[in-house]
Amino acid sequence: MRSKPRNKRLYKKALEIFTLSRSISNYLVHDLSALQHNGNENPHIYFTGDIIRQSDALAPKIIKAENQAYQDERIKQATSLIHITNRLYKNCERLEQSESNGKEFLILLRRELRKFRRLQRLWMMSL
Repeated sequence: MRSKPRNKRLYKKALEIFTLSRSISNYLVHDLSALQHNGNENPHIYFTGDIIRQSDALAPKIIKAENQAYQDERIKQATSLIHITNRLYKNCERLEQSESNGKEFLILLRRELRKFRRLQRLWMMSL
C-alpha cells in the first residue's frame, strides 16, 4: 500500500486546507468561547472543531482512494471525499454567521475549498 499520493497538487491543497482551518479554528475559538448574555455557550463553537476534523480527513482519504485495487472502491472513497468537502464548506458558511472577528478568514478558507473542488473533479476523472 502506498503512503504517498499520486496526485500531489490535490494532496498538497488538502494539507494547506488543514493548516488553514486549524489556524482559523484557533483564532475563532477565543471569540466563540465566551458565554452569551443568557449564560449559554455559543452554538457555533462546535463548528470550529468540525472544520479541523473534516479538513484533517481530506489527505488520508485521497491516499485511501488511490490505494484501492478496484475502481468501484476508488469511486466510493472519492465520493466520500466529496461529502467531507461539502460538509466542510457548509460548516464554514455556518461559522460565518457567528459573531466573530474571523469571518474574513473563513472567506479565504472557502475560496481554497473551491480550488480544492476543481482539483478534486479532475482527480476523480483520473481514478
